[in-house]
Amino acid sequence: MEYIYAAMLLHRAGKPIDEANLTKVLEAAGINADPVRVKALVASLAEIDIDEAIKSSPTFAPAAAAPAAPAPAPAPAEEEEKPKEEEEEKKEEEALEGLGALFG
Repeated sequence: MEYIYAAMLLHRAGKPIDEANLTKVLEAAGINADPVRVKALVASLAEIDIDEAIKSSPTFAPAAAAPAAPAPAPAPAEEEEKPKEEEEEKKEEEALEGLGALFG
């Protein structure tokens, strides 16, 4: 992700997103830039209009948009926790049965 962030920073600053600039930004952040990853990112971004990609992305909505409603509590997460609890209970019961066999 840090490679993408570096590219976005260069874009925001109006600097060309090339291998040299991307490497400089990464090294300034204390990251040892992998030349292969830098080259691959620069090549993949060469054909992309970053401004258009940002505008069309639902995760980068403009700040002037209406405030979002509070998110409801996630029901699926609660359902996922129940099977985990049941599994833990089964394991405890099996452990207790094993102990009973030792002393019984």
